[in-house]
Amino acid sequence: MPQTMPPLSQRFRGYFPVIIDVETAGFNAQTDALLEIAAVTLSMDDNGMLHPDQTYHAHVDPFEGANLETAALDFNGIDPNCALRGAIAEDEAMKGLCKHVRKLQKAADCQRSVIVAHNATFDQSFVNAAIERCNIKRTPFHPFVSFDTTTLAGLAVGQTVLVKACQAAGVSFDQKEAHSALYDAQKTAELFCYIVNRYTSLGGWPLSADTDA
Repeated sequence: MPQTMPPLSQRFRGYFPVIIDVETAGFNAQTDALLEIAAVTLSMDDNGMLHPDQTYHAHVDPFEGANLETAALDFNGIDPNCALRGAIAEDEAMKGLCKHVRKLQKAADCQRSVIVAHNATFDQSFVNAAIERCNIKRTPFHPFVSFDTTTLAGLAVGQTVLVKACQAAGVSFDQKEAHSALYDAQKTAELFCYIVNRYTSLGGWPLSADTDA
């Protein structure tokens, strides 16, 4: 009989992976504005392969007193004052994100969510700072554990820049769409799935029943 693959809840020791990308008005999560956030959740098929699943996306109004670095805005091309962005308050955006993730985390029977991101420390710091500013007590995210696709891609495909890592993994990437939180989150999700699925297909998971790992 074919081997029954463990569910997603057993793949990452009870963590529910959520791919996150943010666009910001600087590098300091405490002082600089969060302007856009996107999250992609994953599902696992009967063969143990991961696939991008559901998406959450919001343009965010700068919090009161937020710093806006001109160089950062020039880089990501975001005009915080443009009404066409359809931006919502940071409080609404973060509460919506947490509610969305908690629901899917529960459905997957996972105990906590873990942020997956390219250069994860950056994105995690802005998520944590925004959650703290919004006084959200029931955050689904682990406060410091993260999975960094920069490191994983360096190991798996020998590239650390997102576009080059995607190209090495056979993931299509349009540089004209880059620096959109939604696009980058989707591509990071595809890259993460490629790396994990490749490891699985090579026999790296599931672990045998007699291991303690």
